[in-house]
Amino acid sequence: MTESTPPPAAPQPAQPLSETEDRQWASFAHLGGILGFLPALIIWLVFKDRGSFTNQESKEALNFQITVAIAQVVIFILNAILGAVTFGLWALIGWIFPLAVWVFAVIFSIMGFTKAKDGTAYRYAVSIRFIK
Repeated sequence: MTESTPPPAAPQPAQPLSETEDRQWASFAHLGGILGFLPALIIWLVFKDRGSFTNQESKEALNFQITVAIAQVVIFILNAILGAVTFGLWALIGWIFPLAVWVFAVIFSIMGFTKAKDGTAYRYAVSIRFIK
């Protein structure tokens, strides 16, 4: 005689975030920009359906970080071309541009973090809207 096992329970939808948690994750999405676009992407994918503020702000942070990543790639390509054309002399000043973009991204990520932490939506000055 075989004993029947009950079917596994269906997964339950995640509970919505509280207002405090919503602001917390939204602010972390901005602050994660210091490390690149992955923190904002992960936060958006995990929490987009659980908190409207987190959804809005993580998309904003992700769009900005994708824009920064594209800028870094373009600068890398231009530095490589100009370095080859100038026989390496461009390397004396070419390193300034990726550093400037990174500093710009860090400053604006911290500004977004402080605004989102207070519950205020933050819009980056320069950002291409890839995710709407």
